[in-house]
Amino acid sequence: MGTAIMDHFRNYSWLKRMLLVIAALAFLCSSFLFLTPPGEYIREYLAKTVITTQHRDWAWIFVGAERRDQLVQEMQNLTEINSVEKQDLHAVKYNKNRSMESLVKVEDISGQFWKGKKMYVYDPRTIRVVVPSKKGEGERITSMVSRTGAVAGVNGGGFNDPDGLGNGFAPIGAIMSGGNILYTDQDGSIPQHIVGFTKEGTLIIGKYTINDLVKLSVTEAVSFYPRVIANGKPLITSGDGGWGRAPRTAVGQKADGTVIFIVIDGRQTHSVGATLKEVQDLFLEDGVINAGFLDGGASSELVYNNDLVTKPSSRYGERRLPSAFLVFDHPEDVKVKNIWEGLTTIDPGGAYDHPEFLKEQAEKKANPPKSTATPRPSTTPSTKPQSSSDVQAGKNGASNPPSSTDNGSVKPSQSGKPESSPTASPNQGNAQGNNNATTGSGNGTETGGNNAGASSAPKESKAPVASASPSAQQSQTGTGNSASPTSEPSTKTN
Repeated sequence: MGTAIMDHFRNYSWLKRMLLVIAALAFLCSSFLFLTPPGEYIREYLAKTVITTQHRDWAWIFVGAERRDQLVQEMQNLTEINSVEKQDLHAVKYNKNRSMESLVKVEDISGQFWKGKKMYVYDPRTIRVVVPSKKGEGERITSMVSRTGAVAGVNGGGFNDPDGLGNGFAPIGAIMSGGNILYTDQDGSIPQHIVGFTKEGTLIIGKYTINDLVKLSVTEAVSFYPRVIANGKPLITSGDGGWGRAPRTAVGQKADGTVIFIVIDGRQTHSVGATLKEVQDLFLEDGVINAGFLDGGASSELVYNNDLVTKPSSRYGERRLPSAFLVFDHPEDVKVKNIWEGLTTIDPGGAYDHPEFLKEQAEKKANPPKSTATPRPSTTPSTKPQSSSDVQAGKNGASNPPSSTDNGSVKPSQSGKPESSPTASPNQGNAQGNNNATTGSGNGTETGGNNAGASSAPKESKAPVASASPSAQQSQTGTGNSASPTSEPSTKTN
């Protein structure tokens, strides 16, 4: 019986054999992925990785739409739980007697599936938040570093990022620099995910209101998550953190005040990306007592001495971003202008105005792929003598040329620009925003008191407050997408 089957198989053409082998492999792989516990683990792992990109919708391919939404909710719930514990601000004891060191030190790091950079900043008071200099458009980190004379810089907070092609000018959450509130999309009493520094240089990570930040004398801050180390305790104690592998940017602080930035390449052949736990473990090896993540995905990058020393995953290179943490020799001389002051609407951009994307589409339209013409088969002359009318018809007739298909690319949509509509009317020391807090960010609805007048309080500048929930497709870390039940700063980027 078996011999007869093999003989029958050998009589197949090579094409039939190949198709049969492919079908058999597909059946075996599907059976493994959908009918075994290891297969289920692999599918969920792949789904979590996709969720952190700009294509969250596609995660249903691995686990189905219902399970995808459950995974998103589980990941966001864990983020909220890990952000609750308040920091012990007295845990950092600055070592003022140590020998003089260079301002920063950058070194290579690598793991089984990734490569990246680690930057030590020995005096956290040299770190400032810098924002773009041009209204309506974010700025690349290399440009920020060159323009301000900074020694080094990494990407900062999240932003509204339609189609992964946003202009980097619509931040999510809060931005503070030099004690001034440059932007917030929430009322001063609503907690937000914060990564920032006090005027003494203590790293603050967790959920805080604008009013809290003012009381704590926070001077530099952006919004992102998740938190992975709190008061010396690792928060990921089982699993890999639940966000798959991706490009990462993270920041932590040791008990002696030293700040460590970690930037890991991802979504490339030389580096797939790191898990949250892998980054957490890197910090723990260095004795970090508080740590959390900044925007990741295609936004992740580190610039040092005017050189981009990491490799962003975006096919367009560096992205335009709304904020960055930069390191300066003389941070007290840095003046950061509030480019959002006085704006009533903020256009996040998209495919319709992304310069590299439009150039790419124009080139495709100008040089469409050449289609191969299929010649018509020639007719064999008949042995029957042609009549004079047939001959005349042959002389006067004309055959149609081979047809070709139009392979030009589709033009990007010319629909109106999406815009958010912030209203700018914050009070001193208490950023007044709208009350449309999204459920995904875990923002509360309670109101807090006005802290204006505190001698140590940072001055609040006029900042727009977005009245609409951020687009689910955000930069990212980027995690957002329209299919998610909640809206958070992006962890995926493009």
